Amino acid sequence: MYLAQSGRPTVATEEVIKAARDLLPDPGRSITSIAKLLGVSPGTLYNHIPDLRDLRAGAVPHQLEASK
Repeated sequence: MYLAQSGRPTVATEEVIKAARDLLPDPGRSITSIAKLLGVSPGTLYNHIPDLRDLRAGAVPHQLEASK
C-alpha cells in the first residue's frame, strides 16, 4: 500500500534532533551555527524542538554555576 506524502520530506531525523538538543546548551554556539553544522535551517530546529528557547535559556545558569 502506498501512502502519499504531502509537502516536502523532513530533514529533521531523530539523530539531527538529538544532536541539536545536545549542542543547544552550549552558549558558544548560535542556533544558526548548530543548524549549519547539522545541515538544516534554523527554522527546522525551531519547528521540531518546541522547547528550544528553554534549552538555550538553561545554558546561562549552567555556565554561571560552572564559574563559581
